[in-house]
Amino acid sequence: MTPEFVGRLPVFVTLDELDEKALVRILTEPRNSLVKQYQKLMEPDGVELVFDPEALREIARIAMHKNTGARGLRAIMENVMEDIMFDLPDEKNVTKCIITKDAVLDEDQPVYVREDYFRSA
Repeated sequence: MTPEFVGRLPVFVTLDELDEKALVRILTEPRNSLVKQYQKLMEPDGVELVFDPEALREIARIAMHKNTGARGLRAIMENVMEDIMFDLPDEKNVTKCIITKDAVLDEDQPVYVREDYFRSA
């Protein structure tokens, strides 16, 4: 059969909906995952970015609730990280930023670990 003819044949494909576990894997496992991209963006400021496992699950739940699947993960992450990335350079002595479930739900601020915290211990 010629490629022109084969290209005109209809193709039907069925896809299974992504579950929470699959969406969390998409957020974390690929070499250039969203989590790793944001961690790289924080490196120049000397801040280690950590996502609580429950926070990642909540991001996946939001994507499932909005029925956006993996394509919606970037928009949700941008929404979570927008204020943090704007405010963090003004914070003093922050060495680690921990994103919690409450931070994802915009019910609380992320946890900032400061350098002077370790000196006082």
